Amino acid sequence: MADVTLRKARTIIRKTLDKGREMELKPLSVVVLDAGGHVLAFEREDGAAPGRFAIAHGKAYGAVMLGMAGKAQMARAESQAYFMAAVNGVYGGAVVPVPGGILLRDKRGAVVGAVGVTGDTSDNDAEAGLAGVAAAGLDGEA
Repeated sequence: MADVTLRKARTIIRKTLDKGREMELKPLSVVVLDAGGHVLAFEREDGAAPGRFAIAHGKAYGAVMLGMAGKAQMARAESQAYFMAAVNGVYGGAVVPVPGGILLRDKRGAVVGAVGVTGDTSDNDAEAGLAGVAAAGLDGEA
């Protein structure tokens, strides 16, 4: 199993922010969690709102705890709102079920963590995050 190391987490963040600037996105905030949902690294670009940590964390936390990427969580919330409401109750309101929550898998498909990106549209957040994940040599599911 390829764990998400601090070095990989920093690569994900750096390359996500690089992609965000290339795409001319609003200032991004990026968090990387391990497979247990613990924060490995976080950065918030200059100009990003201070509350962005909680949003980035909620996107990533939902992905790793449910084993379901942000887009899948959003689809589930739309089709079964009661389920996602219950999940959010179980996790103390910490789940943000929208794109930008990227599930990390190693080359064998095992979940090794998650990335949460916020600051622009959710779809743009996910696109920038996937670039960071690829740069770290991991597979991302947005």
